[in-house]
Amino acid sequence: VQLVESGGGLVQAGGSLGLSCAASGSAFRINTMGWYRQAPGKQRELVAVITSGGGSTNYLDSVKGRFTISRDNAKNSMYLQMNSLKPEDTAVYYCNARIRITPWKEDTYWGQGTQVTVSS
Repeated sequence: VQLVESGGGLVQAGGSLGLSCAASGSAFRINTMGWYRQAPGKQRELVAVITSGGGSTNYLDSVKGRFTISRDNAKNSMYLQMNSLKPEDTAVYYCNARIRITPWKEDTYWGQGTQVTVSS
């Protein structure tokens, strides 16, 4: 199973970007998915998380009201809509998923990361 992100880029402060994460390969079930980010010199932090059915989400306090996480299980995909972006949102954003590849084995998978740069 692979996770592939897309949609990063350069945007001015106040602008918007959308990120996508697609899971490819054979998976029995994709459970909780999330977006993390890591800025230079800082630890990786959880930005947003969504449960398997999409019914529950949680956000980093600093992005609440600006970012929206969603998923489309039919497409094995997850999204992050980022609005009102700030320079402090600049980071590499990573897709994360707990994937059950067989009924009895679940592992954590990471995407390769996509750069988001917000200019002031």
